[in-house]
This record gives sequence, C-alpha cells and structure tokens, in this order.
Amino acid sequence: MTQAFSSAAAAQNAQTGLVFNYQRLVDAAVFLFVSMGAIAIIEPSPYDFASLIAMPLWFFGGFSVNRSFLVFAFLILAFNIMGFLALIPYWDSPDSSLYQYQSAYLVLTALFYALFMGNRTTHRVELCLKAYVTGSLVASVAGILGYLNVAGLGEGVFLHAGRASGTFKDPNVLGSFLVLPIVYLAHSLMLGRAKSMLLTGAALLIVFLGMFLSFSRGSYGATVIGFGLMAASVYTTSTNRKMKRRIVIAALGALAMVAVVVAVLLSLPETREFFNQRTAATQDYDEGSTGRFGNQLRSIPMLLDRFMGFGPLRFRLVFDLEPHNSYVGAFANNGWLGGFLFVLLIGVTVFVGLRLMFTPSPAQRLSQAVVPPSIGLFLQGFQIDIDHWRFVFFMIGAVWGLEALRQRWVDQGRPTLSSGGPLTPLAERRKSPAPF
Repeated sequence: MTQAFSSAAAAQNAQTGLVFNYQRLVDAAVFLFVSMGAIAIIEPSPYDFASLIAMPLWFFGGFSVNRSFLVFAFLILAFNIMGFLALIPYWDSPDSSLYQYQSAYLVLTALFYALFMGNRTTHRVELCLKAYVTGSLVASVAGILGYLNVAGLGEGVFLHAGRASGTFKDPNVLGSFLVLPIVYLAHSLMLGRAKSMLLTGAALLIVFLGMFLSFSRGSYGATVIGFGLMAASVYTTSTNRKMKRRIVIAALGALAMVAVVVAVLLSLPETREFFNQRTAATQDYDEGSTGRFGNQLRSIPMLLDRFMGFGPLRFRLVFDLEPHNSYVGAFANNGWLGGFLFVLLIGVTVFVGLRLMFTPSPAQRLSQAVVPPSIGLFLQGFQIDIDHWRFVFFMIGAVWGLEALRQRWVDQGRPTLSSGGPLTPLAERRKSPAPF
C-alpha cells in the first residue's frame, strides 16, 4: 500500500513538477520530538505534544518489525502490564493511576524509538543523536546562565538549591540527561567524524559545563563510566594503528580539557565548597534508618510479604520518601514479577548493547556512542529513580534499534567488512547527518 502510494505520488509530482518527500517530513518531526526532550521544566512538556505529531506521521509512513524487537516488546510490555495489575486495588488513587498511565506512555515512546531506529538505522540514529545534542545545548546553556544568575535566571528559574537545573526541574535529571551527548561528542572527536572539530569541541565544553554545574554525584559517575567504556571499546575494536593513536590522543586531549575546566571552576571558593559537599560519599538524607539507604533495606522484608508490591507510586506513602533506587522501585511499584521483568529487561539490554559494541557489524560504531552512557544510567538507577526519565526510554529504544540493524546484517550472511569499517546493508546506504 505504501509503495503504491509512493508510486502514485511520484507520477503526480512528475506531471506537476512538485516534489514531496514524506520521509523528510517524518525526520523533521522526529528531530523536533527528540530535541524537545530537553525541556521538562513545565508539564506537560513540549516533548509530549511533539510526540502527538511525530509518532502518527511515522506510523502512517510504514515500517518493518525485526524479530529482535519482539523480545524487547515482550519484556517492556509485560513489565508495564504488571504495573497495571498492581494498580487494581488503588485504581481510585489519582497519583498512582497517573503514574501508571505515564509509565505506559513512556513504554510507548521506547517502542516507537526501537521501531523508528530499527529501519534506515544509520541515518535515523544519527538524526536522533543530533537532535538530542541540540536539546542538550539548550539545557546546558540554560543551566550555565542559571548558575551565573544572568538576567535573574538563577534560583527558582534555572537554578535549584545552588545547583544548575537548566530546563529541568531537578539538577540530577539535567546532569544525567547530558551524559549521552558528552559521550557522543567525545566519540565523534576520537573517530574524526566531526564536521567541525572546533564546533564539536565547543559543544562538548558547553555540555560538560552544564553537567558539572548540576553537582550530581550520579551524573559524574555515569559520565566517567560512559566515557571510559566508550574509549575502551573504540580502542580495542580498532584494527588500524593510526586510528588507535588518534583515539589515545583525542581521549587524553578531552581529559586535559576537562581537567583545566574543573581546575578553573574549583578555584572559585563557593564552587569548590559546594563541590566538596556534593561529592561526599553520603549526604544527610542518605544516612540513618529513615534515610535513603535505610528505607531501601527496611522495604525488602516488607516486599517479600507482598507479591504485588506496594502499588505504583506508593512507596512514598510507606516511607515518606521515594525509593531512590529504580530496582527496588520496580518491585515496589510492579510487584515481584514486575521487578524481575525490569531486571531482566535491563540485563538483556546490557547484554545486547555490549555485543553490539564489541562484535563487528554495521551497528558497531554508533552503538559505541549510545550503549556506554546507557549502561552508566542503568548503574545510576541503583541510587536514583530513573524509571520515569524520558531520555532513558529513548536510549533503551536506540539500543534495540541498533540491534535490529545487526540482526539484518546477520540474516544477509554477514557481508565482508571493509578496511574502513563495516559495510552497511543496502537498505542503510544513504547519506547520514554528520555529527557536530
């Protein structure tokens, strides 16, 4: 049906001289959708409105489903269904119901991203990453302006409790949002794929500043893990000595730039004092039987007696705080089966991601930019609630979209890899947007 529509449109265009490229319209809508993920200071976010345009446009343009997607869809949908089953006794609770409906929406976006990037993968992943970087620059600049209190944009606008929050409500979310673009931009510099080294370096500096000024311990850790894993993967999988040397030099250069920036920032007494306070092993709210970790420990025996958990968003009603651990939260919100499904979903995604990174295929290069920050955020989930962060579902969907490309390549008989990198299947051979 889609081919017939395209043929008819082409014939009409040939007669009228007009050219209408439906895929470009879809790409533009998705670019806007992804970039709007940087604005979460208001609810509903522009991201949510953009989804109402991008997803239907993509759907009516047609798509294919790879068998690897079915595994992903089963795990994430089953997890969400368990949440609705756990909601049944609390259906009349507005907060619990809204939370679970929001969960369903986020799951839908993850499925969309997996399918969208599972077709025309190289082009679309690059497109989405460029959109993400665009949004991250907006969020970072807002955070920097807030920290400097430019034009009164400080506390209460782009600053929260002395920490840059930018276009997010929570500095921790801003910091974590910026992990992916930091790794992606550094990856582009290492491999020499940046259209402009100067602009890419400037973008990396701005995004790093936004992340650093969020003073988020979890974001710092996720950035270190993401960058380290990315650098290790591109180095160990490269077979070219010149490229290995370039990777080492670029990595050292990036670390030197970061060291200089951090040294300058820490030369400011207020920044240094706040940094030392925020990077302490524990905070006041972490300690004690009613602190973050104490609540998590106390919840475990209680959850063992509750097969369906506490119900969606009801951990806070028992302990007066959120779980601040996405894995404990999965068992508390979605019950035993839901918790195990969440752990399985993350575990399988990590396995698939690592295979993408270290196994030669057309998906390897992009996976080395996407998977490491994803793993960093999955680990961060042990100390904060990431289960309703929009960009986490984007990253999960991207991993499974890349897996669809790898699977197609395997099904085509693993074409020989060229010396310059993996050959791309015919369906993927199109010009991709250049990184920043």
